[in-house]
Amino acid sequence: MFQEYENHDGLGLAELVRDGEVQAKDLVDCAVKRIEARNPRLNAVVHKMYDQALAACRQPLEGPFAGVPFLVKDLLAAVAGEPLTASCAFLDGFLPGYDSELVSRYRQCGLLLVGKTNAPEFGVMPVTEPAFRGATLNPWNPNHTPGGSSGGAAAAVTAGLVPLAHGNDGGGSIRIPASCCGLFGLKPTRGRNPLDVSLCEGWGGFVQDHVLTRSVRDSAAALDATHGPDSGAPFHVPWPERPYLDELAREPGPLRIAFSSKSLFGNSTHPDCVAAVEDAAKLCASLGHQVEEASPEIDKAYLIRSYLLMIAVDVAQAIEAAGQAMGRTPTADGFEPQTWTLGLIGRKASATDYAEAIEATRMAARGLAGFFESCDLFLTPTLAHPPVSLGYFDLTAPESIQLAVLRRYPVKALLDKALDELSKDVFESTANTMLFNMTGQPAMSVPLYWSGAGLPIGVQFAARFGDEARLFALAGQLERARPWFHKRPPKRG
Repeated sequence: MFQEYENHDGLGLAELVRDGEVQAKDLVDCAVKRIEARNPRLNAVVHKMYDQALAACRQPLEGPFAGVPFLVKDLLAAVAGEPLTASCAFLDGFLPGYDSELVSRYRQCGLLLVGKTNAPEFGVMPVTEPAFRGATLNPWNPNHTPGGSSGGAAAAVTAGLVPLAHGNDGGGSIRIPASCCGLFGLKPTRGRNPLDVSLCEGWGGFVQDHVLTRSVRDSAAALDATHGPDSGAPFHVPWPERPYLDELAREPGPLRIAFSSKSLFGNSTHPDCVAAVEDAAKLCASLGHQVEEASPEIDKAYLIRSYLLMIAVDVAQAIEAAGQAMGRTPTADGFEPQTWTLGLIGRKASATDYAEAIEATRMAARGLAGFFESCDLFLTPTLAHPPVSLGYFDLTAPESIQLAVLRRYPVKALLDKALDELSKDVFESTANTMLFNMTGQPAMSVPLYWSGAGLPIGVQFAARFGDEARLFALAGQLERARPWFHKRPPKRG
């Protein structure tokens, strides 16, 4: 068995395969051995595809990641003949008959799909604790969340099961788990990567797919391999001037970096997260960048409500689509209470409500574009608080009663009130990511800081629309200045 599997990133493993030092089958065996040994504790991998990966090893492999084991999130990305449940009990047994375009591109770049990872139901929660699949634990501390919704992917990469894994991000779902698990996670520009054909836009254009990685170069190479519109794509973005992988070797030059430790959609920032962003600001200044404290003016309350309303409408549509896929009428007992209630809110929303929410996101994008005329990048803590404990978002008894009443009496006035209550503090811990889903801008979480309790605290950099190149150039510089690849969670058990 290949002993140094975890000492290489994905590109490093692919190079060993190309040089004939190991076989692709050896790498799959390494991934399988680690999944079988470590996953029972973590619950990161919820569906295994070992035989399919081994069969792929017997075919010619090409591309930058030829022979590298890979995991796909059990949400949005379809793999032909494999379960696609979105961690929802109602969808248990659903098997799509096709590969989504993104999955096809993963195969074309040589990745070997060994399984699927855990996620919250329909991806609506910032933690990975679905009732259907059970909670995923954080390898750094099993009492804490790995984040969500790509928490299974993050835990798997952190624990060394695979060097990189697929995720998607509709409100921080790549960046949040990257921060919680000490990984690099970039949300691309809206439209940079293709979405599954069943989605069209995905949460009104909020959702983007990419990967979670331990090295910056794996993320850059993966985006080089997958970006570009598919047939009929609703969004198109500027084509990059050069491969993203090439950006890592380029010095970014002196950048104008605005930074703020204030919570964008919440009310407070934990001292550990303040310390992380101040530390990152000092590091950037030491590298020759112009760093200044500043933040955009936003109508926080209006944007939060608009964001939640658009998600609620999409969840309502997703529930209906689930019914069509399974050939039966959806009922409340097939879904988690929060998901079903969001669906009720979405079904009762008016066309005018939805139009106003869309207008709010478009105006936010215009406002952010103006802010970025005076800076190149905007630095914040990825999360306003460190990784929360498992069960942090569990419903209290009064909340459970309230949702039960709403399910029984879905009156629009009561649902509107529930939406207003939800808007007050739902994003207190995950306050800084969803703005850039709304505006469509690229943003990345970089693992530069660990708390005194030993938990990773990521920092977020956002760039202008379409400017992943600048993010990768800075990320490469930060990785050289403050390497993190060697950092590993403590061995347990």
